[in-house]
Amino acid sequence: MLPARPFRTLPPFRTLAGLCLLAPLLAACASTATTGSTRPGNGQPVRTPVRAAPRDPTFQTIPGLEGVIGATEAQLTRQFGQPRLNVWEGDARKLQFTGRACVLDVFLYPTAQSKEPLASYVDARRSSDSQDVDRAACVAALKGR
Repeated sequence: MLPARPFRTLPPFRTLAGLCLLAPLLAACASTATTGSTRPGNGQPVRTPVRAAPRDPTFQTIPGLEGVIGATEAQLTRQFGQPRLNVWEGDARKLQFTGRACVLDVFLYPTAQSKEPLASYVDARRSSDSQDVDRAACVAALKGR
């Protein structure tokens, strides 16, 4: 028969150190209840979204864009054909028209007076290397195809 070993206890400082190491692990397991009034992570209150009347966009004024700026999607499609891209972002829209010479991005935004978004900004670049080109020249090239 084996001799009985006496119960061994840890010194008090080791017990305290062990508990200190376990405390963060146990805290990580605890769940915290969140309410709908705070955002998880940063604890900042969440604001209720407010619907506001659309602000009128600033319309680009560049010579040669008279038939494009202020146009609707249907009017742009009649001028340039079907867009290569038709992307919605919130209440704004981007139409992209392409040709051999250039790529034309037309940005349409809602206004207080119109029922549908109107073209208010145009950007143009070369098809080959994406370098900026004259917007009016790109419009003319796409209309002439």
